Amino acid sequence: MLANATLFAFISFVALAVILMERLKFLIPFKPYIFQTYGQDIGIYALILFLNVFALFFTVFRRFRLKNTGQKLLHLDKQVKTGQSALSQEIAEKYGE
Repeated sequence: MLANATLFAFISFVALAVILMERLKFLIPFKPYIFQTYGQDIGIYALILFLNVFALFFTVFRRFRLKNTGQKLLHLDKQVKTGQSALSQEIAEKYGE
């Protein structure tokens, strides 16, 4: 889940950078001055933007991919306690229940 969120955040960040580079072609003559004056601010803003996009994707993936985890674990817990699965025998042997 962490790798997927990182991948999607990176892809969207690169797509945004390509779109911005296409739209800001008129600033090419001023590139040295802009990066000398505002380079650090642009870098910090880009880092914060990437972290926010990453957090957005991580939250979305967590919400939709772990949707019914509690119910699934409850079902597994019931099977283990009743002894209806092979897993419950292994757990009983391991923990002595």
